Amino acid sequence: MSDLRITEAFLYMDYLCFRALCCKGPPPARPEYDLVCIGLTGSGKTSLLSKLCSESPENVVSTTGFSIKAVPFQNAILNVKELGGADNIRKYWSRYYQGSQGVIFVLDSASSEDDLETARNELHSALQHPQLCTLPFLILANHQDKPAARSVQENHPFVSISVSDWKTVALLLSLAQSFSPEGGKTAGKE
Repeated sequence: MSDLRITEAFLYMDYLCFRALCCKGPPPARPEYDLVCIGLTGSGKTSLLSKLCSESPENVVSTTGFSIKAVPFQNAILNVKELGGADNIRKYWSRYYQGSQGVIFVLDSASSEDDLETARNELHSALQHPQLCTLPFLILANHQDKPAARSVQENHPFVSISVSDWKTVALLLSLAQSFSPEGGKTAGKE
């Protein structure tokens, strides 16, 4: 028997002993899911992802172009492509949709009616895009702690999703707290 085969046999025996003593093997790999996060500038996409990644909110700057963050959870990892929401960047969003398995749309519930109308148009465009139309959508009504914030019920007409638009799942959720770059997490309103 060659020295290489003997070494392999000992390594395998070490592995079997380890399994017998610990009754465990290597931890199973966590599944990974690719998501795209979109919304207008200032809606809170970067702050949301920074908080989910346990990063300091002090250095949050609006995304120019795109960024990718791995958001770890106990049973899965979400690889989130955050796309900048400026006028000159939104026209390129569709180039980053390929391979996505879900969509997060962040809505600034304290923005002007004009901005909410623009957000509604962008949301409907995403809902109808061939690469996204069958994917789950999560719609977050952010900045609920601001005085000018609209409630989820007040935001609903701006989103105005008909049942036929709900290809899989679409939710309108209220983020009870928002994250500001200056002072971190701020208290939410009821």
